[in-house]
Amino acid sequence: MEKIIELGRISSRGQIAIPIEIRRRLGIEDGEKVMFILEGDRIIIRKVNIEKTWEEVTRPLREAAKKSNFNEEDVVDLVHRVRKKRHESNS
Repeated sequence: MEKIIELGRISSRGQIAIPIEIRRRLGIEDGEKVMFILEGDRIIIRKVNIEKTWEEVTRPLREAAKKSNFNEEDVVDLVHRVRKKRHESNS
């Protein structure tokens, strides 16, 4: 598989534009959805194919969850801590 490396810029609203060559290669058009997957310090962006089942689309997320050694209680605790920190910083 050929690698394409492009630079982008994040807007003040946290938005990024997917470079046109990458959109063309993946066949991504206006209004289509993409999935963001965080693996360590990498963000993976995947095209979401409507033909795929929910099981197929979410498989990378489940695999990443297995590798992370997080359990459901850890995730709930993390969400609460982040919300509390965000609330404190907005006060």
